[in-house]
Order: sequence, then structure tokens, then C-alpha cells
Amino acid sequence: MDFSGTWKVYSEENLEEFLKVVGAPEMVVKMRKEVKPVLVIEQNGRDFTYTMKTPICTKVHSFSLGKESEMTAVDGRKFKCTVREENGKLIAETEKFTSVREIQGGDMVETITAGPVTFISRSKRI
Repeated sequence: MDFSGTWKVYSEENLEEFLKVVGAPEMVVKMRKEVKPVLVIEQNGRDFTYTMKTPICTKVHSFSLGKESEMTAVDGRKFKCTVREENGKLIAETEKFTSVREIQGGDMVETITAGPVTFISRSKRI
């Protein structure tokens, strides 16, 4: 499992519905629909730094596998999250959603389920 690198999001399915179901403000929903972020992932053993860059803001999260971390949503709300590795996938669970990030061929695919909505983001290494 090697997620390290710089990734450019090229496809997103159900983004708007996902943001609404997790309670993002309408302004954030509108703003985020227009942007395809660049993700930078640095991995050092069980420790990760995940940076999401957009023209509007940059968010940095650091976490260690198996340990609860505090993260910040796009709209500034803080939430608790525990990330684990399972069969080469990174799985993050919060009160509102579950995220599964995996490498499929040359793509990184993240599938996030929140209630009845499934959001899928696809990225390529750049």
C-alpha cells in the first residue's frame, strides 16, 4: 500500500449530495463543485500527512493508523476520525461517514458513504 505522492482529482460522483448530507453550508457546496483538488499524501510507516489543495484553501491532516485524530472539514467544522489499514485500503470512520481509499491500477479511488449517499473520487498521480 503506497499512497505517497501528489494526486490530481479528475472525477467526482455525487459530491453535491454528499456535502449536503454531511451538513456542509450551501456556500461550501457551490464553491467545492467548481474545484478539482490536488492531494498530497506523505506516508512514513504508520504515520500520514494528507494535504488537500484548492485555489480557495489548503487543509492539512496528520494521522497515525489505528489512533483517533481530530480533523477539520472543508467548512471548518472539527470531527474525530480513526483510520485503519485493511487489505491495502485506508478506511476512515467518523460519526457521519465511512471512507475507503484504495489504489486501483494507476488511480487512487476514494469511496465515501454517508447515510444513503455514496461519493466517489478518482485521482491520478502527477
